[in-house]
Amino acid sequence: MPTRSKRLLPDKVAAHPQRAADAVEKRGTPELRSFGRRRGRGLNARQLALLNDVLPRVNLDLAGAAPRSLVSLFPTPVCEVWLEAGFGGGEHLIWQARQNPHVGFIGCEPFESGIVKVLAAIEEFALTNIRLYADDARPLLRWLPDASLQRAFILFPDPWPKKRHVKRRLVARPLLELLARVMALGGELRVATDIGDYARTILLSIRAQSAFEWQVTGPANWRERGPDWPQTRYEAKAAREGRRRYFFRFCRTTCP
Repeated sequence: MPTRSKRLLPDKVAAHPQRAADAVEKRGTPELRSFGRRRGRGLNARQLALLNDVLPRVNLDLAGAAPRSLVSLFPTPVCEVWLEAGFGGGEHLIWQARQNPHVGFIGCEPFESGIVKVLAAIEEFALTNIRLYADDARPLLRWLPDASLQRAFILFPDPWPKKRHVKRRLVARPLLELLARVMALGGELRVATDIGDYARTILLSIRAQSAFEWQVTGPANWRERGPDWPQTRYEAKAAREGRRRYFFRFCRTTCP
C-alpha cells in the first residue's frame, strides 16, 4: 500500500512558507478571507434567472442543524457524499457529478460567475446530485456531521503568492483539522496547485496534521492527475504559462 514519504518532496520550492500561517494561528487572529473577489462582470438576464430560480433549490442553508446523514440532502438516492471546496468555473465538479450519478456532491464557491456556470449545468444535464454553498467552505465544514464525507477536492485554490499573503492560503493546518473531523476513515483528499511554494506549505501542513497520509510511491504520483481527475481551466492556464502542476492525494487514516 502506498505510504507517505519524507523524501519525495516537490523540487524547487521555497523553505518554510508555513511559518507565517503558524504565527497567525498562534496569535489567535480572526479567520482571514482566503479568496479574492466575489463578483466579476455583470450578469445577463439568463444568469440572473439561474441565481433567482435554481440556486434556492440546491443551496444549503446552514441556519439549521445538519442532517445526520448527508445522503438525505439529495432528492435521488446516492451512496456517499463528496465535497469540492472552491470549484472555480465548475469543470471538475460537473464532470465528477455526471460520471458518478450514485454520488452526492457539495460544491463551495464564493465567486458568483462560477456558481452560475454550475447552475447552468444542473439545468442543462438535469443533475440532481449537486448541492451548493455559495461562500467560503470553512463555515460549511463546521456545519457538517462527523465522518460524513468520503472524498474532498481542493483544486488550484487562490495561490496568494506574496510572502505577506501566505497567511491567507486556504490549505493549512486549521483547514485540515476541519477536514479530519468530517471525512470518514479511508476517505481521500485531493489537492492541486501550480505554485511550488504552496505545494510545500501543503505537505508541511499534512505532516503536522497526523490524520492524513500522503499516498505516494514516486514522482509520478504528484506530477500526474490520473484518469478520474479531469483538467480545470486553472490547470490549463498554468500549463500554457509553463508552470509545474502538483497533484496530491491524501488518505484519512487516523482519528484527529
